[in-house]
Amino acid sequence: MDIKINKIGVMTSGGDSPGMNAAIRAVVRTCAFHEIECVGIYRGYQGLIEGDFKQMNARSVNNIINKGGTILKSARSKEFMTKEGRVTAYAKAKEEELDALVVIGGDGSFTGAMVFSQEFDFPVMGIPGTIDNDIYGTSSTLGYDTALNTVVEAIDKIRDTASSHNRLFFVEVMGRDVGYIALNAGVGAGAEEILIPEENLGKERLIESLKRSRLSGKSSSIVVVAEGDKTGENVFELKDYVEENLPEYEVRVSVLGHMQRGGSPSCWDRVLASRMGVKAVESLLEGKTNFMVGIKDTKMVLCPIDKAVKGKTDINLELLRVSDIMTT
Repeated sequence: MDIKINKIGVMTSGGDSPGMNAAIRAVVRTCAFHEIECVGIYRGYQGLIEGDFKQMNARSVNNIINKGGTILKSARSKEFMTKEGRVTAYAKAKEEELDALVVIGGDGSFTGAMVFSQEFDFPVMGIPGTIDNDIYGTSSTLGYDTALNTVVEAIDKIRDTASSHNRLFFVEVMGRDVGYIALNAGVGAGAEEILIPEENLGKERLIESLKRSRLSGKSSSIVVVAEGDKTGENVFELKDYVEENLPEYEVRVSVLGHMQRGGSPSCWDRVLASRMGVKAVESLLEGKTNFMVGIKDTKMVLCPIDKAVKGKTDINLELLRVSDIMTT
C-alpha cells in the first residue's frame, strides 16, 4: 500500500462490548501522537453511509477509558450489505478525505470491512470487540475478560440463594456458537456442571451427574449453560426435564442476558484496548491493510482479516478436563 495516511476514521460496529471506548481513545490519541487527523464515525457502517462524522482530538476522548458501551454508538446496517450502500459509503469517505478505517467489532463487522477494502482498495484495520471471544487470530477479544468477571460475580450471588433454599439453578450465559464464557466462568465460579455447544453432555449424563452430586452431600447446585448448548431445546426445557426426573430438586432458571455486555471494563480489557488501538494505527501508517490486531502469548500480532472471519476457534481441551475433575 503506497497511500500516505493523513486522516483515519474509527467506528464501532455490531454488538457493543466493554473496552470499545478504551480502544476508541487509543486510536484517537495515537493519531494525535503521530500528528494525523482522526474522525469518529457514529453508528458504524450506517453512519459511514450517511456521513455521520465528527472530528476528534486527544481531548475528545477524556474520561472514557472506564466507560462501558461505545460513545460512537453502534448499529447493524442492512444498506451496507448492498453494493449501492457501499458505493455511497465510499463516496462519503472520500468526501471526508478519509485515507483508512479502523473498525472495532466482531466477525460481521470484519466481513464488511474486508468487502469494502476489496471493492474500493481502501485501507482497513480491525480491532476485535466482542464478549464471546470467538474471533480467530487472538487469544482474547475486547470485553471478554469483563464479561467473565460479570458472570462469575452474578453466579456467586445466585449461589448464596441456591445454598439458602437447597435449590438447583440453571444459569444461562451468552455463547450462541462457542462456550468460552460458560466454560471459563463455570470453572471460576465452581459450577457443578457446564453445558457448552462444543461438548454435548446429553440429558442422561446430566441427570446422573446431578444424582452423584446429591449423593455426595450437595444440597444445592449450579449448572452453567451456554445459550447455544444443544443438551435441551432451551434452558427452560432442561429445567422441566430435571424436575420430572429428579423431583427432589427445586429448580430455578436465571438468564443473565445483556447484563454481560455492560459495565465498566476490567483493567485487562482497558490495557488490551490501549495496546490494540496503538497497534492498529501504527500498522496502517506502516502501509499494512486488511489485518486484524490480536494478542498471542502477551504479544501484539496481526492476523489477515479474511482468516479472522473464516478461521475457527477451538475450545481449550485442558480446561475441559479441569472442569470434569472439578465437578467430581
